[in-house]
Amino acid sequence: MTPPLHKTKGLVLRAVKYGETSLIVSVYTELFGLQSYLVQGVRLATKKSPARANLFQPGSLLDLVVYHNELRQLQRIREFRWAVLYRDLFSDVVKNSVLLFILELVQKSIRQPECNPDLFAFLEDALLELDQAPAAVTANFPLYFLLHFCAFSGFQLSDPREEDAVILDLREGCFTRQYPQHGNYVDGTVAQSIRELLKVMQPHELTEIPLQQLQRRRLLETLELYYALHLPEFGKMKTLPVLQEVLG
Repeated sequence: MTPPLHKTKGLVLRAVKYGETSLIVSVYTELFGLQSYLVQGVRLATKKSPARANLFQPGSLLDLVVYHNELRQLQRIREFRWAVLYRDLFSDVVKNSVLLFILELVQKSIRQPECNPDLFAFLEDALLELDQAPAAVTANFPLYFLLHFCAFSGFQLSDPREEDAVILDLREGCFTRQYPQHGNYVDGTVAQSIRELLKVMQPHELTEIPLQQLQRRRLLETLELYYALHLPEFGKMKTLPVLQEVLG
């Protein structure tokens, strides 16, 4: 029995060659969350039709018509087309590095195929904002994304209300007045910068938080540790050293 068809948007996270002409793609969908799809024939170009594998490059936002069977791990796509044509995201070296960092973070953080339309909307909006962002926003965009994305995994950093709570406990995800007994905390300018970044609700506000190269590096490494403390098997991000080098 053929499974029913559904229309959904999808964000391509990863694509792997399969056979001579096909792809297996990992997609975060609006309707079904994380899914794997077999897309047949997209690497084959003919006189009538060019190869369409470029639609499935990581970061693509697509309109999809998919078959969905909850008992299968590998689904199928019937129709696909661009939902968005980016201006800079695939061509600008810095923005593309931020994009790849975001995609790796999503793949490390989302393991189960749970539907979460709010998360999909956040991811879609984030990529559209990044595509249009000026350089000052792009440089701090990974920090903005890290601090907002963790809320969807249940370990959002709490915004401190007390001015004298200047120590960030990374295990508890909160600011405190006293140093914790363990070593997973930050204080000083790192903690203060995170306090300021937590107040940023829209990417354009990032221009109000100027950061030096070494500050940004330390903040990225601190938040990578924060994710690793709260997500089993998170480990180290492969795209982080590349991102740091590109951001300078």
